[in-house]
Amino acid sequence: MGNKDGEGVTKGEGAEPTGRDDAGPVQSVDRAVAILEILARDGEAGVTEVARELGVHKSTASRLLAALDRRDLVGQDAARGRYRLGVGLVRLAGAAGRGLDLVQESRPVCRALAQEVGETVNLAILSGRDALYLDQIAGPAALSPHNWAGQRIPLHATSDGKVLLAYLSDGELAECLAPPLARFTERTITAAADFPPLLAEVRRQGYATAVEELEAGLTAVAAPVRNAEGVVVASISASGPSFRIPADRIPVLAVSVRRAAAEVSRRLGWTAA
Repeated sequence: MGNKDGEGVTKGEGAEPTGRDDAGPVQSVDRAVAILEILARDGEAGVTEVARELGVHKSTASRLLAALDRRDLVGQDAARGRYRLGVGLVRLAGAAGRGLDLVQESRPVCRALAQEVGETVNLAILSGRDALYLDQIAGPAALSPHNWAGQRIPLHATSDGKVLLAYLSDGELAECLAPPLARFTERTITAAADFPPLLAEVRRQGYATAVEELEAGLTAVAAPVRNAEGVVVASISASGPSFRIPADRIPVLAVSVRRAAAEVSRRLGWTAA
């Protein structure tokens, strides 16, 4: 493997350790990824082989392998002491595949929704204590919108976030709403105790709203997307300036957003009872 950062991450078979094992976080990550690439190429390797190829001491290679093992990204044969790629990579690959499928199936629907309502449409999933935007389509009325695709946003202050929160278990919800909840505007809800009745209403009406809770002058409406098993895996939202989405327009916009979310759910295999 080639050296990409000038730090001697990858060495030839006969190279001696450099002794530069006081790696910072970035170099440690680079070395961990290099280990995965070694195992993908060779099928298996021992600590000595990994250390030699990375150009580090065996103790450093052992620490890196142990960290990857804790995450199930590698696995060790107890009898032989050699490492292989772990089952955790299958889980990550599956999640990536599902994300790609979700974007692929939702994009034409989101594009049609953006044209219909004239506003910016986003697709979001739950990622830890945040919502992660996977895709964004700008409607004809949107004027140079900020591109949120690939960015994380707070769950408690957004319509997408409220949809994703509404279908969590009590334990997951408590974890996601653990204080402190950041205040972004005077309308941001920051008390965790206020959310259970709010989220019950989201489930009842099938959509969530956020009126100037993340950003002054911004209103959004979101609805849930379900997979083939009926599990909520994402949310679709339409957002725009509050002057274009006054209170009396929200129910009308919600009908369109819910219809789009239902169509994406159908494409993912969900058939409503």
